[in-house]
Amino acid sequence: MTGETNPTAVRDVVAEKYGAAARRVLEASAKASCGPVSSCCGGAAFDGSVDPITSNLYVRGETAELPSSAVLASLGCGNPTALTELHPGEVVLDLGSGGGIDVLLSARQVGATGKAYGLDMTDDMLALARQNAVEAGATNVEFLKGHIEQIPLPAASVDVIISNCVINLSGDKDRVLREAFRVLKPGGRFAVSDVVVRGDVPPAIRKSMELWVGCVAGALRDSEYVAKLAKAGFEDVQLEDTRVYGLEDARAFLAGEGFDVDALARQIDGTFVSAFVRATKPAPSACCGPSCCN
Repeated sequence: MTGETNPTAVRDVVAEKYGAAARRVLEASAKASCGPVSSCCGGAAFDGSVDPITSNLYVRGETAELPSSAVLASLGCGNPTALTELHPGEVVLDLGSGGGIDVLLSARQVGATGKAYGLDMTDDMLALARQNAVEAGATNVEFLKGHIEQIPLPAASVDVIISNCVINLSGDKDRVLREAFRVLKPGGRFAVSDVVVRGDVPPAIRKSMELWVGCVAGALRDSEYVAKLAKAGFEDVQLEDTRVYGLEDARAFLAGEGFDVDALARQIDGTFVSAFVRATKPAPSACCGPSCCN
């Protein structure tokens, strides 16, 4: 089973949960006192706990100059800005940008001559991200409203696509990857953090909407992720495991979801991993024959 399900149903649940998380951060920011905000990836419905996926993702000091609300609203499973070297003048797009942490980190690297876009579907997250950009003094960023299955940018307009534990949330991953391929320039890089599956997942987990929002139920098998990227047109596809989730992590994913936690946790011990996923859009081949140049 691939983890695909009704795309609209998944989108509605994800939007509701992400919106609630953003509102909590905005309210806490307004009160100038914040506690930790749980990720979509926690499976515990944003209850303020620190979950096993989202903790310790960024190098010490990397986020020191960012607004605290951008850090608190980091809902990912990795650090996509560590996946590929960004260069001054490049255009970066973050799919599912949330509170904007990875957009702001990318904007630093591409500099004033570059640009970092963030794409998100929830008004509350967009409001939070734009507030964070103003607070950070970032002038080379832009946050767009839309869906990752239909990116509101022209073809061949982006050098690098990043994403942080968001593609697994989509109910139509093939369309996401086709859109990513479309907006990348020839030779452009796809460099995302995501949750993938190494093995079999019990049907009960695949059917849980709460665990789709928790980055677990919608995760693709590693081989299927590679195949989908190749089908979309990408080459040089690589998956690098960054963290394997063990028995105690599995218990944390499943807590409060109405499952037999101990029984299911043993079944998925070591099955889910966070991974760096890299791929490239082919560049035009150099050709000076009569068929391709004068």
